[in-house]
Amino acid sequence: PKKIEAFAGQRVIAASAGTKHSLALTADGAVWSFGDGGYGKLGHGNEQRQLMPKKIEGLLQVVAVSVQAHHTVAIAADGAVFAWGKGEHGCLGHGEDLTRQLLPKQVEAWPASS
Repeated sequence: PKKIEAFAGQRVIAASAGTKHSLALTADGAVWSFGDGGYGKLGHGNEQRQLMPKKIEGLLQVVAVSVQAHHTVAIAADGAVFAWGKGEHGCLGHGEDLTRQLLPKQVEAWPASS
């Protein structure tokens, strides 16, 4: 194992690894992704790979993350669920088959609690 220097000064509280990409959740509720960016599964608005962890913009107060082979899910503290990446067969929960969801998108079935 080798310490990931990009997390110096951050406290990583959870991580999830897929076939070719990984996510880390830091204590401040930020989500960082790295690895293969195919289908937009890193959540940065493109399909570029990230060799170093990069913070996903727009996701705030996340409490849990999960990575699959081609898509990613995050749950915020207010109960909102976000999904992105390869959305074939409705696996993102957005009500449509999407080849690519490049940015985190809230799943309407689980809105934020007020």
